[in-house]
Amino acid sequence: MSRSKRSPLLLGGLLAAAGVGHFVAPRRFDPLIPRALPGKPRTWTYASGAAELALAAGVALPRTRRAAARAAAAFFVGVFPANVQMAVDWRHRPAPLRAAALARLPLQVPLVLWANGIAKNTETPS
Repeated sequence: MSRSKRSPLLLGGLLAAAGVGHFVAPRRFDPLIPRALPGKPRTWTYASGAAELALAAGVALPRTRRAAARAAAAFFVGVFPANVQMAVDWRHRPAPLRAAALARLPLQVPLVLWANGIAKNTETPS
């Protein structure tokens, strides 16, 4: 399998792992939910985990890959406020944790580009 053929599966695996993580360890994700969002953070944690699992399935399947990859790119942009929230909230934590929180901010760019690249390189289903 070529690298380009593996790329959607790798992105799907990343999304699936993150999605499962939201259900297995929701307390890790709850504090990342921006306080401006209505409702309980746990609801948003589970909703984002479910979205990641759905995107993972969509990216893995050739028939839905293009649309799911575009949706994944939009999702990565949409969760950027949570990464900003984490960076703000963790500004007084030890240096390694602060660095990890700050590193998440520019990480969104390659994720968006990766998902967009998959969408562009996916053949239209017959």
